[in-house]
Amino acid sequence: MNQRERLVVGISGSSAPHYGVMLLRVLRDLGTIETHLILSEGARQTVRVEMDMDPAQVESLADVTYDPRDLGAAVSSGSFLTVGMAVVPCSMKTLAAISSGHAADLLSRAADVTLKERRRLVLVTRETPLSLIHLRNMVAATEAGAVILPPMPGFYHHPRSIEDLLMHTVGKVLDQFRVQHDLFRRWAGIESEDG
Repeated sequence: MNQRERLVVGISGSSAPHYGVMLLRVLRDLGTIETHLILSEGARQTVRVEMDMDPAQVESLADVTYDPRDLGAAVSSGSFLTVGMAVVPCSMKTLAAISSGHAADLLSRAADVTLKERRRLVLVTRETPLSLIHLRNMVAATEAGAVILPPMPGFYHHPRSIEDLLMHTVGKVLDQFRVQHDLFRRWAGIESEDG
């Protein structure tokens, strides 16, 4: 029996928890990845305020959930094997913690473990405009091995809804982990007018 690969999903307190929730829904529907969710205290608030959802509904989308205060959880150790971690969305507070190695909660600790084990860490940073501090933290995280993947909407696939825009970003996150999907139409080049 083949065990599914594990992906740690962190949802921080940034605006737009919709991205993380959509990622969990897509992965649940695909069924190929086992999800390990850390929902921060801030994320619990934004889920209630921005999505009118109970955080328990978000947790129910994951295979395994963790208390963000539990620094003894499985995902706090490099010996717990995963394909990596995605923080979707990643607040500037969480980015600062990750880029400085300040692992004060489980979300930042799991990200720290992901980096030290040289696994893929994708940070869907969500803020605008960006200060020099934000930019420097992004550089530091990138230099440590993270992938900075802001939710920048593409329009080549002709989105018709907010869900289409969410799916585009979620698809980009899945691409980083080589997870097959058909969430958006991929760019295939521009056809010439004469053929």
